Amino acid sequence: MGDLEIRPAVADDVSAIVTMLADDPLGAQRESPNDLTPYLTALERISGDPNQHVVVAVREGRVVGTLQLTIIPGLSRKGATRSVIEGVRIHADERGSGLGTRLIQWAIDTSRRQDCRLVQLTSDATRTDAHRFYERLGFEASHVGFKLPL
Repeated sequence: MGDLEIRPAVADDVSAIVTMLADDPLGAQRESPNDLTPYLTALERISGDPNQHVVVAVREGRVVGTLQLTIIPGLSRKGATRSVIEGVRIHADERGSGLGTRLIQWAIDTSRRQDCRLVQLTSDATRTDAHRFYERLGFEASHVGFKLPL
């Protein structure tokens, strides 16, 4: 795997993060790599919340992966805290290298340290390769998700 660091994202990482978010057919429709202003504003908000973690995987000074982990205290499941993994992206050059597994393992380990009892994520119905990846890591497709654009 070589030299790899997983660390909190900073403003200088936003361009690389957004480029990865936009690097597939779904992301190309949703993201705007030419206007980083809303992403920088969002990162500032996220960075001020101790229950939010946007991290990057960096190899040889280059951002090669990212994800966001949100910790959610709750009442259901006997007051269990859960975590949500979102925005998982691996640079095209790194796919298949094990980096995705390392990032997800970081999220699971962090969730355990935060006393989470459940880790959850959603994946677009069209991302069948991602579904197989998550299932290999022990995730189960147990629920049907719904979204309402606002």
